[in-house]
Amino acid sequence: MSRSPRGPAAVLIIAMLAAPGALGSVEDAKPPGQSSQAKTSNEVFRQKFVEHCSSCHGMDLAGGRAPSLFDQTLLESRTDEALHHTIDAGRPAAGMPAFKGVLSDDEIWHLIQFLRTSAGAMKGKRPFVESPNNRIVDSAKQKFRLEVVAAGLEVPWGMALLPDGRLLVTERPGRLRIIENGRLLQKPVAGTPTVRVGHDAGMFDVAVHPDYRRNGWIYLSYAETLPGYVAPPPSGDAPAPIPPSMTVVVRGKLDGDEWVQTQTIFRAPPALYTSSGVHYGSRFTFDRAGHLFFSIGDRGSISAAQDLSTPIGKIHRVNDDGSVPSDNPFVHTHGAVPTTWSYGHRNPQGFAWDPVTGLLWASEHGPGGGDEINIIERGRNYGWGVITMGRQPGIDQRAESGMEQPIVYYTPSIAPSGIAFYSGDRYPRWRNNLFVAGLAGQQLRRLEVQDRRVVAQEVLFQQFGRTRTAIVGPEGLFYVLLQNPTGGTTGLKLEASTPGMVVRLMPVD
Repeated sequence: MSRSPRGPAAVLIIAMLAAPGALGSVEDAKPPGQSSQAKTSNEVFRQKFVEHCSSCHGMDLAGGRAPSLFDQTLLESRTDEALHHTIDAGRPAAGMPAFKGVLSDDEIWHLIQFLRTSAGAMKGKRPFVESPNNRIVDSAKQKFRLEVVAAGLEVPWGMALLPDGRLLVTERPGRLRIIENGRLLQKPVAGTPTVRVGHDAGMFDVAVHPDYRRNGWIYLSYAETLPGYVAPPPSGDAPAPIPPSMTVVVRGKLDGDEWVQTQTIFRAPPALYTSSGVHYGSRFTFDRAGHLFFSIGDRGSISAAQDLSTPIGKIHRVNDDGSVPSDNPFVHTHGAVPTTWSYGHRNPQGFAWDPVTGLLWASEHGPGGGDEINIIERGRNYGWGVITMGRQPGIDQRAESGMEQPIVYYTPSIAPSGIAFYSGDRYPRWRNNLFVAGLAGQQLRRLEVQDRRVVAQEVLFQQFGRTRTAIVGPEGLFYVLLQNPTGGTTGLKLEASTPGMVVRLMPVD
């Protein structure tokens, strides 16, 4: 049963301190042809604000006769539903008229999204600190020091620890790197699959089999150019066409510094390879029974997320060799992709298992705001293509029967990526909290969880660049992937390659 959008599960906990011009990420890019529509939509609701609200509330943080509606403190204290009710019904005692009949229900929702996104942009962000080494952070429940484990990476994307203490890190330009005894080995692992690199495309996640000591399997996801594709000959000054590509999942083994014994876990049919450079997914997690979960984004095809006959816009569950578990939810559904575990996803990029409840949590990029944190359950529909808490031309619904509501969502966008629960002893007051890495938000965020609810949040830091993912090592310490900022005021394209590093969070008594 889907949850009510008016219930506590859908209370918005607003993202703070989003950077002007950096409210998305390269992973959060829009499919071709949508950016102008989104801009037009934003301008439309800016004009509606000017027409109906600015004479009293002003157009900036100073406000007017009435308080500014771009005040983060005011917005953080109210849910979307409460704001909707106030705009719809008015506050006659305060001289605010009701806008019911003046603005439609959908127009009010879009106006609220405009307010939240604009408020985040106005507030700005903290200056980027290029070297986080030995920086002390005194957070609400744990003081810690950032320690650089290894620098010299290029757009680091995923990481996993081997039982012998070596750290595997993927770089989006198509490399698998090894960090050993705090030193990044000079040469990448040889023999890894050929990767399509461009925009979002590249090498993605890496995971180590739970029984690695016995079987030695390591899993990789990456973007692949359509096998056999031959580019057409150049035509005058026209740019070369973008080759069709798709997410692929493989496993293999390390023989010294060489990748060997590659086996394919997932490869889509050739017809699904597309020249779209966005929304590949792709994150891994294993459950206690050894099943592998992985995500595939919608690849810029919004409607495909609701189509059970295609693997895109889905979270998948397979056996460790890629075969289909017999208890998957759509195994006996005619025409459905049998590896599908859940559907209606836009671009999931984080998985974590709650150590208390055993539930699987996931992060997902929204279209224009509306980033989501969800609990992923067997056979559920998470709504993308029909509903969204963000702003997407052509989608005006926020709820629909049979479709799940997010546990929390973020407007403006923080572009949530890797997530992790903490269950160790090194940061005792963080135990059982969920940690969310944010790319556009350039932050590591801590969420306090009770059953299926998020009851409090804290941004631990937001000045060290794009924060890709966080994992917990066997000694109970957090390892975090950082990348220097792109887009916005940097002068770089959002998809630009910039240096990155691995840092470790050292508790300070």
